[in-house]
Amino acid sequence: MAKKKKTPQRRTCGAMEAHLRLCEMFPEFRVRRGKLLAETELMVRRQTAFRRVEKKGPLTIPVVVHVVYRTADENISDAQIKSQIVALNRDYSAGNGDKSQTPTVWRGLVTDAQIQFELATKDPDGKATKGITRTKTKQTSFGTNDDVKRASTGGVAAWPTSKFLNLWVCTLGGGLLGYAQFPGGPAATDGVVILNTAFGTTGTAATPFNLGRTAVHEVGHWLNLNHIWGDTSDCSGTDHVADTPNAQLPNYNTPTFPHVTCTNGPNGDMFMNYMDYVDDKVMVMFTAGQVARMQAALAGPRSTIGA
Repeated sequence: MAKKKKTPQRRTCGAMEAHLRLCEMFPEFRVRRGKLLAETELMVRRQTAFRRVEKKGPLTIPVVVHVVYRTADENISDAQIKSQIVALNRDYSAGNGDKSQTPTVWRGLVTDAQIQFELATKDPDGKATKGITRTKTKQTSFGTNDDVKRASTGGVAAWPTSKFLNLWVCTLGGGLLGYAQFPGGPAATDGVVILNTAFGTTGTAATPFNLGRTAVHEVGHWLNLNHIWGDTSDCSGTDHVADTPNAQLPNYNTPTFPHVTCTNGPNGDMFMNYMDYVDDKVMVMFTAGQVARMQAALAGPRSTIGA
């Protein structure tokens, strides 16, 4: 029962809330985002990122997981952390068996992102590490204001964000499952934050978010993917990806195909995409266009990370 009380039953992502706050605090971030959008579109058109992948193979991104906990239950196990890395590698390589749930009309779009993740083996000082830090806090929960990323507010500072994907795992308030920072933002807060009961596939991970896909979704933002519906409610939004249908609003829980909005019939919303708001068991795919956008991020603003 405790797990159910701590885990929301409907997906909520705080990435846009965090993004808009940072844009107000750092006006230059808004300018950089505009430039990155133009550069990304150019790179995707030229397929520069794909040529890079074809030459070098999958890019491996070193990950550090910062566990920030108040109670013993919040201090999740190494096994739970490792299960999340397995889930990321499964889904970013399109190695998930449930991708067969993708409607026939879109199965040809399911694409291997050519990205792998591994827990860091060396810390910023070059010393051996498991890629996991553990920080005791007095805070009962955190929000999207990045307090979990600062020791002064009960959290822990990032490892160099130009070299590591920083994942903070903690108790989040307000029904949040997680949030991420888009490329181009302040270095000190760059990374992804995930609710501890929606992290990994074992331990305290609880249904309907126990397949590790909250992190898959949030790392997608970190790699410059937007929500599939473009974060508007009037069909004017865009995720800047050509092969994802325009959609009006997020889809929740377990929708039935087709769900038609924004005159996108007969196939409707691509709600089984990792960048929608459905339950873990329903989201199963990235498209070729999304992969091109992620690879453009790794060839551009995130080019200092990975090997």
